[in-house]
Amino acid sequence: MAEHEIVQLAQDGRITLPNILRRKAGLSAGDLLRAEVAEDGRIILTPVIAIDRNQAYFWSSRWQAGEHQAEEDLREGRTRTFTNIEDLIADLQSET
Repeated sequence: MAEHEIVQLAQDGRITLPNILRRKAGLSAGDLLRAEVAEDGRIILTPVIAIDRNQAYFWSSRWQAGEHQAEEDLREGRTRTFTNIEDLIADLQSET
């Protein structure tokens, strides 16, 4: 069953999430939450992780799709091993 508590909106717009809710959601001071209003008027808070701007590309859908493909290739044994750089380059050039 979902945990719920009544909270009060302060004059400056702040609310305090009761400790039991923070603990159950695994939240700590300083955590970021996305706030959105659902069509029915409910306010939904969802924990988010901030990504450093220099790392953002690695979390893009394009990069992540490539990561998933690489993991699948490894699982399925779609890899090759080379004993020297010349063989690797020759193999790469043969694919073009």
